[in-house]
This record gives sequence, C-alpha cells and structure tokens, in this order.
Amino acid sequence: MKYIVCEKPHEFLLKQKPVPQRKPGESLLKIRKIGICGTDIHAYGGTQPYFNYPRVLGHELAAEYIEGEALGFNMGDRVTFIPYFNCSKCIACRNGLTNCCVNMQVFGVHIDGGMAEYVCVKDDYLLHGEGLNYDELALVEPLAIAAHAVRRAGVTKNDTVLVMGAGPIGIGLVQFAQQAGAMVIVMDINDHRLNFCREELGVKALINPYKADVIESLAALTNGDMPTVIFDATGNRNVMNSAFNYMAHGGRFVLVGLQKGELAFSHPDFHKRESTLMSSRNATRQDFDYVLQSLRSGTIDPKRYITHRGSFESMIEQFNDWIDPKNNAIKIIIDVD
Repeated sequence: MKYIVCEKPHEFLLKQKPVPQRKPGESLLKIRKIGICGTDIHAYGGTQPYFNYPRVLGHELAAEYIEGEALGFNMGDRVTFIPYFNCSKCIACRNGLTNCCVNMQVFGVHIDGGMAEYVCVKDDYLLHGEGLNYDELALVEPLAIAAHAVRRAGVTKNDTVLVMGAGPIGIGLVQFAQQAGAMVIVMDINDHRLNFCREELGVKALINPYKADVIESLAALTNGDMPTVIFDATGNRNVMNSAFNYMAHGGRFVLVGLQKGELAFSHPDFHKRESTLMSSRNATRQDFDYVLQSLRSGTIDPKRYITHRGSFESMIEQFNDWIDPKNNAIKIIIDVD
C-alpha cells in the first residue's frame, strides 16, 4: 500500500509497504478521506510540540470498514474513530479524563497516523458513521475538539464569547458557542475568514486587529463589560499574551491552540478579575458522540468549511500552495479513494 511520511520538517515522501495485519481486538480500515489540520501544518513546518521525525501524519480521518470482529460493524460500513489512544490506567484515565492521558498516544503525532491507504485501529475507538458521508466523517475530530473546549468552558446563553482565530477549530468553536446560546465575537487578521464567519455563520461582531484597536472594539461590542469567555485557536504566543487584557471580570480564558513557548501576563490584573485560565486538549467520547448527533440532526453543517481538496497522489506537490495564507484555505481534504 502507499503511504506518505513527513521525513523531516518541510519534506514529505511517498512510500510503499505491505497492508498492515490486524491484531486481536483491531479492525482493518481503508482510508477514504484525510483532513489536513493545524497539527499537520505545524509538524510539516517543524513547530509542533510533542513530535519526532519521521512520522506519518493524519488523524482527521474517514474510512471504510474492511475486516475485523468489532461488535456492530460490518464490511463496507462508513466509520471514523477517536485518534487519542489512552492507557486507561493513569490518574487522568481513572478520573474519566481520557483526552489528557499521561501516556497519550495521538494517532499521527506520537505514533504513525492515517496518511496511508490502510490502517489498523483498536475496536474500542471506532465510531459508526451511518447517515454521514466521508467528507462529514473526516471533519468529526476537529469538531470534537471545539465541542470539548466549549463544554469545558461551560458556555451558556449568558456569555459573550471571543474566538481568536477563524480556522477550522475556531469556526467549530463559533458554531458550538452559538449552539449554547452565547453572543459570539470573532477576531482574525484574515478578512476572508472573517467574511466566512459573517456570511456562513451569521456572526455580526468581527474584529481584524490589524485594522482596529482590539480593546476599544471589544468594549464597544460589550457595553464595556468585555468577553466572559475567550478561546484562543491561533496557537500564537503574542495573541495569547494579549488576550489576558481582553477578559471580563470573572472571565475564563481557554487555550485551545498550542505553541512551544511560555505565556506571560500581569498577575495583579489577572488576580483582580478572579480570572480562570484553562487549557483544552483533544476530546472525549462524549464530545465525539455530541458531534455525530449534531451532524445527523443538521444543527452543525461542516461541509462549507471545505475550500480545497486534492488527491493522495498530488498531496506532496500541492501542500505548500494549500497552506500559503494567500490561498485562503479553511479546510483541506485529501481524497484517497
């Protein structure tokens, strides 16, 4: 079978190896669609924490069930799976926090992932895809990350939410915060993405920090109160550090994006607000189930996110163009079939 490996930063190679042989408790899947995410882009660029090379990337995946004994799954079924493989024994797992397992093995990050024609996956992580197409299934994982962050922040209709970064994760944050009834403000330096949020998601409060003073804009939009919940989906340290000044008193700041450096903020300013700082990592089965339910009911429609697509064979040649900001990609899908 063919597979693509990130040999080192800025270098993909197309290789071949035998189709993997499943072990007891595993199922063989044929990959049909691969979503390109920020993790893949950062790994390719050499800026991804928790990472070693060479590595087969890919964890936003839609697949066809080929072979196995997983209960309730049959040959030809459309499936996806939870790509965060936990140990089930550590303190986090024992407390139901499988998304931040001490010994976490994320498919396509800590271990080789799904940029391949076939993969084997433990049955416990499989998710039924009935009623959904392969494009939708490839978007389940990033939506689950957004759903988990919104749930972790406890967003309600009483909140004013600022989403910083309108990429795929940020767009998911917008939709799930809207679903929770919150008023949403979106900030991004890319007017194309801001326009997408206005036209496709109905967001009226938009800020481009290159064109407007952020604090003044937020104060005007919130009658001086400032946002009660802030999500960072940029992974940019300067953006993260600045956001400590944007919070309402009693506000929550949720780090969804990830960067390698340290954060710095004024302790007195943070303290006087009785602020809450939290990270949000991965997602749990509860979040995946919620996303699948939202997709099937039509309350979330992610297909509009897909702006670029290409074949497995052409990915290496096209990748640099896809990720060039001037090409305004929101979600890139690779067709493997």
